[in-house]
Amino acid sequence: MRFDIITIFPEIFGSVFSGGIINKALEKGLIEVRVHDLRAFTLDKHKQVDDRPYGGGQGMVLKPEPIFVAVEKIRQNEETPVYLLSPQGRKLDFRFAEELAQRKQIILICGRYEGVDERVIQHLVTGEICIGDYILTGGEPAAFVVVDAVSRFVPRVVGKEDSVKDDSFFDGLLEHPQYTRPRDFRGMKVPEVLFSGDHKKIESWRRRRSLEKTWRMRPDLLGDRALSGEEKKILNEIKTEKKGKSDEPD
Repeated sequence: MRFDIITIFPEIFGSVFSGGIINKALEKGLIEVRVHDLRAFTLDKHKQVDDRPYGGGQGMVLKPEPIFVAVEKIRQNEETPVYLLSPQGRKLDFRFAEELAQRKQIILICGRYEGVDERVIQHLVTGEICIGDYILTGGEPAAFVVVDAVSRFVPRVVGKEDSVKDDSFFDGLLEHPQYTRPRDFRGMKVPEVLFSGDHKKIESWRRRRSLEKTWRMRPDLLGDRALSGEEKKILNEIKTEKKGKSDEPD
């Protein structure tokens, strides 16, 4: 698939994709990332991309003309989604990233300053993407995140594709704890069940730890997920155990 990023600071992307899994995917031609300087699509000799907001106010606003021209020239067809990276958008999560990975091309517009002209939002973009409830100096870091998160769902980008299925959020829960060598590090030992060779017991342990971790760290996720009867039973056991420990005298 192809990512087209529109920005006024293309130099920021110089080395961000030069290593790791994304770089390998680029070299293999599994994904393509094109960065476009918004100034190349301006219509005036000064290559102005922003201006003061009507009605007054602090800061500058990105003008609509160069953004419209850029999208019209870059977009391969009308089915290509166009997203503005903005703190007001739909929050990027596991499912949204998986959904975006089904597209052949995605255009990402990096916001800056006080934002973009509202006509871009109302009449050009498919939607807005937010990567968290905080404000960045610009949409470029968010673009990195979107490309990385979405690329993981493109076939063959991740070497062991089954590992994606084990990621946190894949089935609505946080991932279970992971361990590697040494077996005993400063008295901190790896759980014995992981050496049992009994895959059913290991899977049961991992499911329990995953539920426990989600309940402890992200209980909101449990409200969005339909738990099986077995998972409800395990969760009740975890809560009972926790309550029992909290009731023990110091």
